[in-house]
Amino acid sequence: MKRDAHIHSPFCPHGTTDDFEKYIKKSINLGFTDITFTEHAPLPNGFTDPTPMQDSGMVIGDLYPYIEKLKELKKQYASEIRIRIGLEVDFITGYERQTRDFLNEIGPQLDDAILSVHFLKHNNTYTCIDYSSEKFLEFAEAVGTVKAVYSLYYETVKESISSDLGPYKPKRIGHPTLVHKFQLAHQQKIDDHKQIEEILQLMALNDYSLDVNGAGLSKKDCKEPYPPLQYVKLAEALMIPLVFGSDAHQVTDLHQHYDKIFPLR
Repeated sequence: MKRDAHIHSPFCPHGTTDDFEKYIKKSINLGFTDITFTEHAPLPNGFTDPTPMQDSGMVIGDLYPYIEKLKELKKQYASEIRIRIGLEVDFITGYERQTRDFLNEIGPQLDDAILSVHFLKHNNTYTCIDYSSEKFLEFAEAVGTVKAVYSLYYETVKESISSDLGPYKPKRIGHPTLVHKFQLAHQQKIDDHKQIEEILQLMALNDYSLDVNGAGLSKKDCKEPYPPLQYVKLAEALMIPLVFGSDAHQVTDLHQHYDKIFPLR
């Protein structure tokens, strides 16, 4: 089975307008048998998106049209490929109740979901740590050091794993080393081995699967998957289910680097 379970869509406000069927037909042509569309879920009630365009998540009015369109496509292509309806849900410290309420409402409509950390809280303000290298470095200065940003990120990922988000909480952790995205921009070698290891151990203990995310290999300031391959091997040793995700926001990025990450699959 060739599976890509982290794909965005024309409903992504910071993506492209490439339509669903372009993604589906390319997947079929490349021999994929199972795909999940995981659009960025609407951000929690009361949370103000700190990015300049405030376009990190789907607008709430698009949520049910997104789901209904995918229900149609699931039926249309059922004989050729399995299509799962999913979301990429943000874990945001301080908004656990709102996220739980959202998941309780929408969870029954989903086949799959990812829980990811993009926003970090510091001094009662939030920053999107993967928006740009400039924003990342500004945040590092505010927090104190790049190392402190890494530590805050990993602690937040641990919170996401341990938090009670109800019965529909996603059971796959998205790109758990996303904080590496700008590592070639800040040019500091941060020893985070123990922190990544602890996250994987916590995932194994709580029966989570891992989003093995190829997008970082295409990022000019990263050049590695999330997580790096040595940790993919560690996750496998810990019996954590590995689920490839291209994190494609346009058709040209669909299934990016699958063969580098899973060369024999």
